[in-house]
Amino acid sequence: MKRAFDLVLAGVGLLVSLPLWAFFAAAVKIEDGGSVFFGQERVGLNGRIFRALKFRSMIPDAEAKTGPVQASEHDPRITRVGRLMRATAMDELPQLWNIFAGDMSFVGPRPLRPGEVDVMGDGQLVALQDIRGYEERHRVRPGLTGLAQVYAPRDLPRAGKFRLDRLYLKKAGFCLDLKLLLLSFWITGRGQWEQRDRKF
Repeated sequence: MKRAFDLVLAGVGLLVSLPLWAFFAAAVKIEDGGSVFFGQERVGLNGRIFRALKFRSMIPDAEAKTGPVQASEHDPRITRVGRLMRATAMDELPQLWNIFAGDMSFVGPRPLRPGEVDVMGDGQLVALQDIRGYEERHRVRPGLTGLAQVYAPRDLPRAGKFRLDRLYLKKAGFCLDLKLLLLSFWITGRGQWEQRDRKF
């Protein structure tokens, strides 16, 4: 039932959002002439690697000098168009295709990059796969939104986000998915995805 819901909603979403695709593709291209889309390897269901699509929200080759670094609140690599897209989550609009193709679901744990690490409070680097709860996340398709995406502050350590992912696995159901989807539309409409202190 969840897969059928994802398939229908993603198909409708792809058709309805075509004008937005055209607008943001043109805006990204006009700003700096770089590529419109940005593809990145992510870990999905049962640990399978897939390529997640986004509208590019950072300068071209943003990670060429630093390697994979998570964006910060006032990251200078983010373009002007990118700031608007990130605040409204429009940069993730192309992931409707990932959902339609079966790589992702609308609701689930956020898809992470293979080999990603987290920085602990003492500055120690820890591989995400060594943090409790990491493997459990791969029992379901990763989601465009979810408990951690909606409720966790951006700077919450991954262990805290993984606890929310595990809670989702225990409570998952149509009503919870619908609630998280509606909250996500509300956050998008208010342009608050980049805020760390969202109020509901």
